[in-house]
Order: sequence, then C-alpha cells, then structure tokens
Amino acid sequence: MTDLVRDMARERSEVGASHFAVRQIAVTPSARALSTLSDVDYADAFFAEVGTARQWSADQYARAVLDGAPLARRANLLLGWSAIGLKPAIGRSRSILGWEILCSTPKFVLLGRDSLIGMPGELLFRREGDGFLFCTFVRHGNPVARAVWASIQAAHVRIVRDLLEQASRRLAQ
Repeated sequence: MTDLVRDMARERSEVGASHFAVRQIAVTPSARALSTLSDVDYADAFFAEVGTARQWSADQYARAVLDGAPLARRANLLLGWSAIGLKPAIGRSRSILGWEILCSTPKFVLLGRDSLIGMPGELLFRREGDGFLFCTFVRHGNPVARAVWASIQAAHVRIVRDLLEQASRRLAQ
C-alpha cells in the first residue's frame, strides 16, 4: 500500500470519507518522474476518490474525466487550451479530448500537448487505491509562456478541482 493511500485511509477514518472526494496534494517524485518534459516549471496533483467499486485502467479514468464531461464543459476546455496556445492532437488516433497519449499502461496514462508559445503541457492519470491521481505538468519555455501561465494558474486549479469533483460524482453513481 502506498503512503498516499495509507494517509488517505487514516484521514477518512478520522474525518469521514465524504470530505475527501477530491483534494489537492503534493506532487510525488514518482509521479513527476513520469513526465517527459525536459523541465517542469509548474506541477500540481489532485487525488480523486471514486470508491473501491471502480477498478478501471488509468486510460478509462482519463476518458471518464475528459471525454465524459458534459458537452459545454468539453467545449470550454478546448477553447481554453486553444486560448493559451496548446496545440490539439488532431488526426491522431491515440488521443483523448485533443491530448496525445504519450504513454499508456493499465496503471497510468500520460497525455501531452505541444504549444504555439513555448508552453507544452502534460496530464497524468494514475490509479491509486480507491481512486486516481491527476497531475498537470507545464514547461515555461520563455518569459511569454511564464507570464501566460501566471495569469491563468489560479483559474486552472479551480477548473481542475471542479472537473474532477464532477467526474468523481459521475463515477461514484
């Protein structure tokens, strides 16, 4: 059992499971090591609890979160990613909502997008205990990319938390 899963089980027993459906956590070195970016200038991680009844592959979780989001949410995500210069994986058979599948195993899937402004990003979904880990990795290739990310970072965290909370509710049903 990983330290993350053990810590979450202890917290659930102390406070109650309903308080921990989605929570932001520290990025673990093992998760960061899965990124293929030459440098990671920004990283965040969230744990989404979905219960032991769901034992999906990481790819299935990624598709449930991104492809399974309501149509309006998917459209807003696509527009937002385009607005910050992320290039979609158009025409690639191995993609999820415009993110190229860089690596996929039953335990984790790593998605990536190149950037028009030097700010490539990656999304990691990794199975963990009774849920999944979701990480974002971003490289700032220049001052423009750094400034763009600084202007949207707070919104990114809110959007990710909301997206994962909605997906956790859908998956728990």
